[in-house]
Amino acid sequence: MLTQIQQELLSKANPDKVKILRSFFKTGKGDYGEGDKFLGLTVPTQRIIAKKYYSKLALNEAEQLLHNQYHEFRLTALIILTYKFAQADEQQKTEIFQTYLNNTKYINNWDLVDVTTPQIIGGYLLDKDRSILYKLAKSSHLWERRISILATLAFIRSNQFQDTLKIAELLLNDQHDLIHKAVGWMLREVGKRNQAVEEQFLHKHYKTMPRTMLRYAIEKFDEQKKQKYMGR
Repeated sequence: MLTQIQQELLSKANPDKVKILRSFFKTGKGDYGEGDKFLGLTVPTQRIIAKKYYSKLALNEAEQLLHNQYHEFRLTALIILTYKFAQADEQQKTEIFQTYLNNTKYINNWDLVDVTTPQIIGGYLLDKDRSILYKLAKSSHLWERRISILATLAFIRSNQFQDTLKIAELLLNDQHDLIHKAVGWMLREVGKRNQAVEEQFLHKHYKTMPRTMLRYAIEKFDEQKKQKYMGR
């Protein structure tokens, strides 16, 4: 089954899009996606293939697919894990959750995190101890830090904001723009559900938080309120 998925992904390759994707995902020397390789597949195409095979593919085979050099193989593997997770019993969910955490070195770009972390990591921890997220937030690994904050989107959707705010505080002084954007995005999601909670956080931190983080956080505010925060 693994061979079939690989062959189908390869058959959909579009060399004309590869250069665009390399640029979009910053694969140049010293960039966050340095050296990543692409086939030129669209995400909808990968979702179709993932949906076709996810129920037939063993978890260890999905893990092998995740270890592939091609970005689209890894994203397809992760999408397969989200589909499996949605249909899994508690024991299977635990296995998928652990597989995800054991392979963060391969979850190595923002789309790989964003498309799958809320469903798997956030979804699993919704009714469990969340201390692992605080460990990830302190990781030297960029993508583990992004996983830590993106996982809280599942909590936000259940109107649970505390972990988002606590992890956001841990990441306030992070040096990477992709963390600034992720934290700002999650704060904005909190505000969409309870603006007073978001503004309580902002009143405490807006003067010192990175401007990119702040811009993302206040994107849905009215213009007057935006100017108030951006003016500092």
